[in-house]
Amino acid sequence: MISADAPLAKALLSAVLAMATSAADATLPIQHWQTTSGARVLFVETHDLPMLDIAVDFPAGASRDSADKSGAASMTLGLMRSGAAALGEDEISERLANIGADLSGRFDMDRAGYGLRTLSSARERDEAVDLLAAVLQKPTFAQQIFEREQQRTLAALSEAQTKPEVLADREFRHLLYGGHPYSRRGSGEVETLVKVRRDDVVEFYRQHFTADGAVVSIIGDLTRSEAGAIAEHLTASLSRRSQALPALPPIAQLKTGETSRIAHPATQAHILIGQPGIKRLDPDYFALFLGNYVLGGGGFSSRLNEEIRQKRGYAYSAYSYFNPLSQEGPFQIALQTKKEQAEEALKVARDTLARFVAEGPTQQELDAAKQNIIGGFPLRIDSSKKIQDYLSIIGFYGLPLTYLDDFPAQIERVTLEQVKEAWRRRIHPERMATVIVGGAESR
Repeated sequence: MISADAPLAKALLSAVLAMATSAADATLPIQHWQTTSGARVLFVETHDLPMLDIAVDFPAGASRDSADKSGAASMTLGLMRSGAAALGEDEISERLANIGADLSGRFDMDRAGYGLRTLSSARERDEAVDLLAAVLQKPTFAQQIFEREQQRTLAALSEAQTKPEVLADREFRHLLYGGHPYSRRGSGEVETLVKVRRDDVVEFYRQHFTADGAVVSIIGDLTRSEAGAIAEHLTASLSRRSQALPALPPIAQLKTGETSRIAHPATQAHILIGQPGIKRLDPDYFALFLGNYVLGGGGFSSRLNEEIRQKRGYAYSAYSYFNPLSQEGPFQIALQTKKEQAEEALKVARDTLARFVAEGPTQQELDAAKQNIIGGFPLRIDSSKKIQDYLSIIGFYGLPLTYLDDFPAQIERVTLEQVKEAWRRRIHPERMATVIVGGAESR
């Protein structure tokens, strides 16, 4: 990116903070519409910085992979910027560097796409948008580059097989989701990725990177008409599906607890505990989110950290979180500890969770959590990039356009009894999946 001297850097920082404060204190002016090709667009106009952030997301995440060829989704996204229209991957990178723009892939269980950051001046903006349009609409998927990237990824997967955190995550997904698409790793597995062919990548692109599935999120120094022209340019040549993508299957809740122990020579044991959690639009989201801040989401002040780190010194940190997705994403507790004390640390984590679900937080803990979350909320939107990330989530999951404005009030509105009731009803300590990699026992 283009460098800035100290006075300019300070001026830009002040502008960003001013924008964030304005967004936090007043209605964030999200404009929205649909392109002629059917893509959804969310746009925030701000002239505080001579910058522009754009993202285009598609329902093309890891959950859309086929079971026998998982890894194709990730490969498709990566290969799109490795050659598009008449441009090779080196030329794309060189042109981006020459105008100080950054193009990066975005990939998770539900979504895949590209984000672009560029200067808003006409020359830089137009060239950057042209490059993004080529990547999105005219990827070439050259056979030679496909084979190179497949071999590179297979080598990385083989190496990762030895890492305890990879083993833990894979087993945890399997215990939580069984044969559901959410059990698949974004990178795929060696035995599935080796089956992928170039034609599979081309077909995945054709099926999933369509205009009517696209969500375009834009924030920056341009007008509504300019944003409209950009959104049209980025999606005009994308195909449209003849029928809707099939819905992801429902997720079965765990019926019993299950523990998997995997031997590993590492000195640290990796421990994961959890269950399927919540969807993005779950009505219990704010009560569970607020309670989790007390349990394990509030850093060193959380109960898990207090019991496991502060009182007993079993781990440097222990934490918990919800990852809401289109279907129930995981609720997860995670920690690392010396392998000889893994069982003791696991028992403390389980006991802490069970006690929290049974009793809930205290009013004092809840008030402190509200104060910290609401007080820290401006830091969640203190840059155009962070706001643009939220625009993508709002557009993709169909959240209310007032989501960011409503967030502090929603947190403030949650009562102690609502938190206790949601945790008792939704979280089941006796039915948790547990994975220990590197403990004293093998599975």
